[in-house]
Order: sequence, then C-alpha cells, then structure tokens
Amino acid sequence: MLNTLSGIKKNLTFVFTTLAVSNMSQKVLLNSKEINIILRRLACQLVENHPNFENTVIIGIQPRGVFLADRIIQLLEEEYNITNVEYGQLDITFYRDDFRRSIKPLEANKTKIDFIVEDKQVIFIDDVLFTGRSIRSALTAIQSFGRPKEIELLTLIDRRFSRHLPIQPDYNGRQVDAINDEQVKVNWKEVHGEDTVYLLPTSNTEIEAIQKKKNSK
Repeated sequence: MLNTLSGIKKNLTFVFTTLAVSNMSQKVLLNSKEINIILRRLACQLVENHPNFENTVIIGIQPRGVFLADRIIQLLEEEYNITNVEYGQLDITFYRDDFRRSIKPLEANKTKIDFIVEDKQVIFIDDVLFTGRSIRSALTAIQSFGRPKEIELLTLIDRRFSRHLPIQPDYNGRQVDAINDEQVKVNWKEVHGEDTVYLLPTSNTEIEAIQKKKNSK
C-alpha cells in the first residue's frame, strides 16, 4: 500500500513538474498584431516582384503552408485587388525521403492543382522552414505538373540554423535562432482560435533533468 501511494505521489509530482516546465518554457515569438504586420509586408513584397501575377502561380504546401497561403491570397485580393492568381495546394507526403521510415502509416493530404505550371513562375508557401527537406520534396512533387520557369519560396518563420539542405527563402517573415530540441508552432485563428507563433520544447529532456535534480535532494 505504501509503495502504491509512493508511486502515485511520484507520478503526480512528475505531471505537475511537466506542466510547470511547459508553461515556463513556452515563449511567444509573434503575437497577432506582429503576424498581421508581417503578412502585409510579405504580400507587398510579392506584388513588387510580381505586379500582375499573369505568369505567376502560388502553391501552398500541405498541410500547414495552406493556412499561410490562404492569408496571402486574401491580402492580395483585398489590399491590391489582384483576383486572378492561380492558387494550388501540394501534398508532399510520399515524396519525403523519410516516409518509409515512419512506424505509423502516414496520412496524405489532398493535392489540388488544376493548372499546369509549365514555364510559369511558382511561389511555394510554407509556414516554417526547418531542415529544408519538405521544400526538397515539394520541388520533386511539382514536376508532375510541368517544368516551372522559376521557383521562389515564402515562409513565415525561418529556422536558419537547422538546415540540412542548401535551401533559403526568398520572402521571409522572421528568422528564429532555435536549437534542434525546440519546436516552432504556428497557430492560426481559423484552426486554433488565435494567430500566435510559439517556441516550445519538443522533448522531455528539460523536464527529466528537473525531476532528476528534485529526486537527488
């Protein structure tokens, strides 16, 4: 009985420690106002380089790049009266170089591209540029729809010190110097009820270290 109570107490202590550390570690990188300013800047930069979008298409990379792409399209329509943008959504699930290594079956998203990108200027949009592997996969996947004249990349967050491949954004909202054990999470109000970018720990390393220190006392 005493051993059971001791075990329960230990588990509860770890749970409360986890919650406490999680709250302490969570950092807001961008709030709603800052995101709105960045989105307007990015839309403006696109218009500067693609004044009429006659030969330019926008491709949102599934799943999370689509939310950012939707916002950019909305700004182009409302702020610049550009309503003729060809917009598609590209799923890269089975083009990833690690999809066969996954223990769990991967669930693919939908690819919705009803036009040919042959000899067109393509703008890939994704929320976070991390290792660059997702963009490499997108470069392969887009070939099924033609050979683009040029491809550019727009991202909200660039984790510049985490790259595995020589890929850089042409349009970027904010550079973030995060270590590999940290996660950048982008929340959109359409899905999460808020526009916020968080920096979060992705493993229990920090929590376990605190718990080990407490147990050693």
